[in-house]
Order: sequence, then C-alpha cells, then structure tokens
Amino acid sequence: MSGLGPAAFAGRPLFEPYTDALLASGSSLPSRDALDDLLGRPGPRPCLQDGTRIHLVGETPALGYEAGIAVSGGVPTREYDWHDYFNALVWRRFPQAKAALNAAHIAALQQRGPHAPRGPRRDALTQFDECGVVVSSSDPTLLAALRRHEWRELFFDARNAWGRAIEVTVFGHATLDQMRAPFVGLCGKALLQRVPQDWFERSVAQRCQALDQWLSAQITNEDVIGSGVRLQPIPLLGIPGVAAENAHADYYADTRQFRPLRAAVARA
Repeated sequence: MSGLGPAAFAGRPLFEPYTDALLASGSSLPSRDALDDLLGRPGPRPCLQDGTRIHLVGETPALGYEAGIAVSGGVPTREYDWHDYFNALVWRRFPQAKAALNAAHIAALQQRGPHAPRGPRRDALTQFDECGVVVSSSDPTLLAALRRHEWRELFFDARNAWGRAIEVTVFGHATLDQMRAPFVGLCGKALLQRVPQDWFERSVAQRCQALDQWLSAQITNEDVIGSGVRLQPIPLLGIPGVAAENAHADYYADTRQFRPLRAAVARA
C-alpha cells in the first residue's frame, strides 16, 4: 500500500470532496482524538437523525456496530487506521447520508429481529457504505452509455465532458482506502443522478451539500438500495485523469476492467 500521508492525496481525482480534511491531517494519520476533533471543524458536528452527535470511540459495543452508533452516536474507530479514517471523513462530508444509512440499518434490524440474518436490505446498505459512488450528469446520453457498458464512448470519446457534464463522487470509505494504491479492476457501485447543467458551476462544497440531501433520500428508499436492486458498476480507473494509461484509447480494450454488458442484463 502507499506510504503517503493524507495530505498527499488532497486534490487528486476522486479525493476532491475530502481535500480540506486531507490537508488538515498533514503528513500522517491523526490519532482518534485528533480525528474526532476534525469532525467538528468547521462545524456543525455530524448528527444522527434524532440529533445525537457523532463521536469516535475505540470499542465496538456489545449491541453491534450500527446499533451501538444508534444508541450513543459513538462510531467505532481504530487508531491510525486508513479504512476508519476515511469513514470519519465521509461522516464529516456527507452527514445526512451516513445518518440515513444508520437509520435504515436500525429499521431493518427491528423488522427482522436482533438474531435474524442480516438480509438483503442490510447487505445492500453495507455495500454502498463501503463501495458506493454517485455518478452525477447533466447529459442523459452519458448515463445511458454507462448503463450499456460503453466504456470507450463514455471515458475516452467523451473525455472532454468529464468535469463539465459528468463527475463521480466517491462515498464508500473502503473505496477511498483502495484508491490510495489503485489496482486493475477497482470498481465502484454507483447510483446515477441527473443534475442541471449549472451543477458543474457550483463549488465542490455546494455540490456535496446538495448530494448529501439527495443521497439521504435515496438510501431511505428500499426501491433504490434494497433487495433485488443492482447498483451500477463503474470501473474507476477508466475515469479520465485517474490513471495515466487511460489517455490512450486501447486502454479500454482490457476486458479485465471494462467488461461488456451481459446479454441477460441488457434484456432486463
């Protein structure tokens, strides 16, 4: 894995929403207490839907991870751990969406009972929490190309549209951790968002605030993230600027990453 500190990733493609926190962290991972302090700067501190303030704790309670958060607001966070560091940064940047995830987990727990298997709803919520991304675009033809797995058309032929009519925002903290040392086949699980053209004229902070509200509603809707719902896969190394190699058209001929749409899915 990369030996770089957090600040080294500030402003890199797909890390933009977290630039200020990465810079504030400096050249090494902060302690849990310092990371907890960062949650409240510049404020307000993230809260659950009932107003309980989020804080970082060292132990996973006996109730379990999500139930423990719901009871106390304490998010289990290992010291000097990249995975948990990025989880805290996502809480800081997208607090409404993270609170909605916790509420949805608790609702599913209450519906199924504390000793029942996790079930497809919670599995889907966890997948998005770990690996989720949002593809926002003002051009429906680009979203259609993504759905059809027309990778060269989306990433290479339309590369001038990236940052102007389409962008990817990484929400999943496991994916952020993997992006420190990206590997062939790294894939996000996407929700697709149609946005107005002026979306791309807004600041990163403004877009993230709007995206947080939108994501919260999507997460609450079981028809969006739930049983039988297939999130859209997107090979992240195909996004212009993420990998130097993708400046060449033949990069997208590698079917290890850029898989064609399966016939059964295309007919669905």
